[in-house]
Amino acid sequence: MELVLHIGGGNFAKFKEKLLADELVNRASIVFKEAKQFGQDDGYLCIITGTDDKCKKALELSKEYPEIKEVTGGEKEKILKMIKEEENKAIEGFGGIFG
Repeated sequence: MELVLHIGGGNFAKFKEKLLADELVNRASIVFKEAKQFGQDDGYLCIITGTDDKCKKALELSKEYPEIKEVTGGEKEKILKMIKEEENKAIEGFGGIFG
């Protein structure tokens, strides 16, 4: 499962610390990106990839911060596609170096 959260406001550091301190959530893959890269407002995007229970727990933790919103639907798919393309370009670059 993949979860995308938009973190607005000034609670980025607190939320990041809370996610990484949680014994269940910190076992998932957690990536933070600047939201502007993806055409979003100021803030950050948090992409969590893991089992359903890990993503559900992360979403539950995000409810404590009203400025954190889950990104869903087409916007979520667009962001995930852009991240995959970015990863593929990085892999191709390494292939050129080590290939």
